[in-house]
Amino acid sequence: YVAAVYEHESILNPTPAALVDRQSALKLMGRNLDIYEQQAVAAARQGAQIIVFPEDGIHGFNFTRNSIYPYLDFVLHSHSVKWNPCKEPYLFNDTEVLQRLSCMALKNKIFLVANLGTKQPCEQPDPHCPSDGRYQFNTNVAFNDDGMLVATYRKHNLYFEYAFDTPPEPDYKFFDTPFAGKFGMFTCFDILFFEPAVNLIKQYNLKQIAYPTAWMNQLPLLSAVEFQQAFATAFNINILAANIHHPTLGMTGSGIYTPGKSFTYHNMESYGGKLIVAEIPVVTTDYETNLDKIPSRVSEKGNEQLPPLFYAEMMYDNFTFVPVWGEKGELQVCANTLCCYLNYQKAVLTDELYALGVFDGLHTVHGTYYVQACALVKCGGLSFSTCGQEVTNATALIDFQLWGNMSTPYIFPLLLTSGITLDFADHRGWKNNHYFISKNRTSFGLLTAALYGRWYEKD
Repeated sequence: YVAAVYEHESILNPTPAALVDRQSALKLMGRNLDIYEQQAVAAARQGAQIIVFPEDGIHGFNFTRNSIYPYLDFVLHSHSVKWNPCKEPYLFNDTEVLQRLSCMALKNKIFLVANLGTKQPCEQPDPHCPSDGRYQFNTNVAFNDDGMLVATYRKHNLYFEYAFDTPPEPDYKFFDTPFAGKFGMFTCFDILFFEPAVNLIKQYNLKQIAYPTAWMNQLPLLSAVEFQQAFATAFNINILAANIHHPTLGMTGSGIYTPGKSFTYHNMESYGGKLIVAEIPVVTTDYETNLDKIPSRVSEKGNEQLPPLFYAEMMYDNFTFVPVWGEKGELQVCANTLCCYLNYQKAVLTDELYALGVFDGLHTVHGTYYVQACALVKCGGLSFSTCGQEVTNATALIDFQLWGNMSTPYIFPLLLTSGITLDFADHRGWKNNHYFISKNRTSFGLLTAALYGRWYEKD
């Protein structure tokens, strides 16, 4: 099927904390929706059957609970009501944004997924009802090619979004399409947690995900395109990921991902939006992991000088590292119960410093979640203290096998190369309770090769 995602540079309210009336809010959102309209037309012209727009793309961000209120549409989160906002605009008040999105889908005969702020009145017998008598949700809406509202999803894992409420229960939301079966939906920070993202995919055996996001890139392990691809690969699914485009805030990185190929956009240099359209296969079978090229456990060689252990902060976590010196070698480094192993051969010798790092513990900055990570990274400079820094360019081409005795089945294989470009491992999978990835020769200099494990039970 043909899919489209749009990385949108949203027109922002310069003073998001200031209170405005509904008309002013609609005027600002209208300017963003005008751009959406052009992109929906362009995508449909290129044969796209579905288009996904980013999180916060219509209204922007950094609101307070009260200042966002005029920007919120009313949405009934109910299966029982069949509603086409374009054809039946009179059914509910405060649905101007939904009406425009619905009409875009209808006019262009395209399935459309977008993100907006929504409100829902509530009353006191509801124990979760906020004191101001209303819920405010960060919401994805999906419309079919007739403009019918077919699914709504309320973001569960809020990322410092004080304007919004967490829904009382996680939403497991998906919608049906004639061209690729069921599509699930979740939003941005949700991708790092079991509920509802992983549970949704597993429970309903979903193979297609629409994913609006407003992601601030964090190298070396959580750049948007890097993690989006790893997620598609780990679960053997297609992901249509639309990010917002604000390079000054570190926000860029969208793509259409299949388990074996990615169509991505990452651009920190220029401004303006970007439409990606790609034809991709409907994933039906499970990915076959190749088990023919896995290293057996590294033999312990006697009397060799072991490289020094050192500690450095990476992604706000205290990693234990060993330097990756010389042309080739075998290394191991451990922390807690996790041991990471690396066999490597540098195809091109450069004066860059690389290191193999391990972390097995609770990550506590900008969210709390348990991580098990084995990471081969290029350091920022030549001293140990620069390992773990954000690096965007590298020249060393390295053949490697990386593996670890992970305690969780949820491993995201990261492979990032110079200029924030992506590569795929030649082989990956489990053998003897170790998860591994291997690669002969990346196309560009290696930035990061990592096993990013999420041990959800220990969050």
